Amino acid sequence: MYLFYLKLFCEPVIKIVTPSCRHYSLHVISVGVMTRNPLHHHVKPMLSIIACNLLNGLSIAFILVFGSGVHADVLKATSLSLYDAPKYNQGFTHFDYANPQAPKGGRITLPGLGTFDTLNPYVLKGISASEYTAVYGITEMNEPIMAGTNYYLESGDESQTAYCLICEWLEYPTDYAWVIFQLNAAARFHNGDPITANDVAASFELVTGNQAHPALTNNFSSIEKVEVLSDHRVKIFFKGPPERSNLFRAGEIPVMSHQHWKKHRFGESSGTPQPLSGPYRVKGFVLGNYLVLERVDDFWSKDSPVYKGMFNFDQVRYEFYRDRTVAFEAFKSGSLDFWIEYISKNWATGYDFPAVKQGRVIKQARPHNIPSNTQAFFLNMRRPVFQDLNVRKAVSLMFDFNWINRNIFANAYKRSQSHFPNSEMGSQGKPSADEVALLEPFRAQLPPELFTEEFHFQSYQSPKEVRVAMREAIKLLKAAGWEYHDKKLINSKTRKPLEFEIMIENRSFQRVLLPLIKNLQKIGITARTRIVDSAQYKVRLDDYDYDMIVYVLPQTASPGFEQQLYFHSDQVGIRGAKNLSGISDPAVDAMIARIKSATSTKALTTAVRALDRILLWNYYTIPQYYLDYHRIAYKDIFVKPEHPPSLNLGFQTWWVKTKAR
Repeated sequence: MYLFYLKLFCEPVIKIVTPSCRHYSLHVISVGVMTRNPLHHHVKPMLSIIACNLLNGLSIAFILVFGSGVHADVLKATSLSLYDAPKYNQGFTHFDYANPQAPKGGRITLPGLGTFDTLNPYVLKGISASEYTAVYGITEMNEPIMAGTNYYLESGDESQTAYCLICEWLEYPTDYAWVIFQLNAAARFHNGDPITANDVAASFELVTGNQAHPALTNNFSSIEKVEVLSDHRVKIFFKGPPERSNLFRAGEIPVMSHQHWKKHRFGESSGTPQPLSGPYRVKGFVLGNYLVLERVDDFWSKDSPVYKGMFNFDQVRYEFYRDRTVAFEAFKSGSLDFWIEYISKNWATGYDFPAVKQGRVIKQARPHNIPSNTQAFFLNMRRPVFQDLNVRKAVSLMFDFNWINRNIFANAYKRSQSHFPNSEMGSQGKPSADEVALLEPFRAQLPPELFTEEFHFQSYQSPKEVRVAMREAIKLLKAAGWEYHDKKLINSKTRKPLEFEIMIENRSFQRVLLPLIKNLQKIGITARTRIVDSAQYKVRLDDYDYDMIVYVLPQTASPGFEQQLYFHSDQVGIRGAKNLSGISDPAVDAMIARIKSATSTKALTTAVRALDRILLWNYYTIPQYYLDYHRIAYKDIFVKPEHPPSLNLGFQTWWVKTKAR
C-alpha cells in the first residue's frame, strides 16, 4: 500500500492511499477520512484521485468529487472478484492461458449438432445457433459490459471474476445499492455506430422483457432500473438484499444496438444478423444448415488484454447436422476440422480410420479438473406419478450404473454422487457442523438420514445385488400406495398403472435407457422411450410436457445465481425456465439464498453442499455420470498455447498452423 500525506489549505493533514484491494483490481486513490471495512480498504469519497504507475514512478491526476451526506463509501475498479483478489492486475497484457503472439489466419469448419432457426440468442422463441456453438467459445453473441462470468467469454483460470470490456471502469457503494459503468468512448459496433449508455439501457429492457428467454430475465431480476447519466455513463440500481454478486449480473448485460432493434421485432425468430462489436461478424448463413463467422481485423477492442491471443481464426464455419452419426462421418471424411466425442462406444471403437492411422487426425484424451455439469434424469414432479419421494427413490434404485458403464461405456465414466461432480463444492461424507446449522431450521421437513449419514447411490457388483435393490424398491412403492398385480404396479386408490415416458432427442441414448427400462419392468413399472426431434424437444421442454428427461445443467467452479434458475420454487411455473423437476422446496430456496449472499469461499462451499444434500436425499433428480477428461479429435492443423486454461477447453485460444492455411 502506498501512503502519502498532503497538506491542503486547511487543517488537518489528509491521508492519500492507493490500496491494493484483495477483492478487486483497484487503481484509484482517494483523499478523505480513511475508514476500514473487513472486506476492503477504502476512504470516504470527498476527493478521488486516479493514479497510474509509470516506468519511473507514480503519476497522479486529480478529479475533485466533493460530497456531502454520503452514507456509503464509493469504490472504483476495472475488475471484480466475488471473494478473492483478481488474478490479473490493472495493466495486464493478456491471460496466462493465451499466447499473445498467436498468429491470425486460417479457415476452419466445426460441427453444430442440431439445428437453428434464429440468429437472436436472447429470445425464447426459436432455436439459436449459440446453443450448439457455445461449446467452442466462438458465437454470434454480443459483447457484455464486462467479460469473465458469462458464456460470451468465460474466464479460463479463475471463477467469479470479471474484467472491464465495454466499460473503462465501474463505481459502486459498499452497500451494493447501485453500480455506475463508465463506457469506453472508443466502443463501436461493426457498422461504425458508437456504443452508448442508451444501448445499454435499451439492451436491458430487451433482455428483461416478456419476449426474452426466461434465463435472462431471471439472471437480471435483481436489477431495478437502468439510468442513462450521459452518452458513456450508465447507472444501474439493484433491488432486494444487498449482494456483491449483483455487480456481476449488471456486467453481464449483452450490449445490443438500440438502432437495430428499433427497426426489427426482438421477440421473433430472426434471420437478420444484428450488429456485433466483438472479434467476429456474421458473414453468411442458411437457417438450419450453416453459419459463417468472419473475423473483423479492426474491431474496436482488438487490443484489449482480454482478447490478446484469442479468436485467431479468420473464418469459422459451422455446419449443422441433425444426426450425430452423419456428422461423425463428415469428420472422418475431412469435411470437419474438430470433433468433441460424447459417445463412449464411438471413442473406443470409432477411430480406426486412415486419417488417424496416418497422423492427419489427432485423437486426444485431455485430463482436467474442471467441475463437471449436472447430467441427470429429471423427474417432473408437476406430474402426480413423481410427487412421492418413495416412488422417486425406487426409480433411482433401478439405474444400474456399473452394468451400463461396463457393457456400454467401456468403463469410461465415473458415477455422479453429487449435483456438482468433480468439484469441491459437492457434498462429501456426513454433513459438517456448519452445514447442519444451515439445515437445522428445516429438520422437520427433511429426511432424517440427511443429518446423520453420507449419501451415496448404490453400486451393484452382481445380479444378486440388483435383485436385493428390486425388493427394496417394491417395499418403497408399496409404502407409496402401489400394489403389485399381474406383473404391474396399480395405484390402490385410482387403480391406474404406474407408467411414464422418458423423453430424449438423441437416438443413441436409447441403449443407456434400455437396461433401466428392463429393471423397472421387473418391478411392475412400465417406462417407455419417446424420441423427438430438436424443435419438438425444445417446445416440450419449455412447456414441461414430459414425465422424465435426460438433461445437462452447466456448472462452474463457483456456483451462484444459476442455482436459482435450476432449483428455486419461483421457477416452477415460468415457461422455458430450467427448474426441470418442478422443485418447490423452502429448504432448497433457503440454501440458494445463502449461496447468492455468501461472502467467502467457505460460506459458499457450505451452502452449496447443504443444497446438494437436500436435492440428493429427496431424489429430485437421478445424477448419472461424468468424465474428468476431454475426448477430442482434430486435424493436425492446429497449435495450442503452452499453458491451457484450467476451467474450460479454451478452443478460442488455438490457432492454425501457417502451412495449413
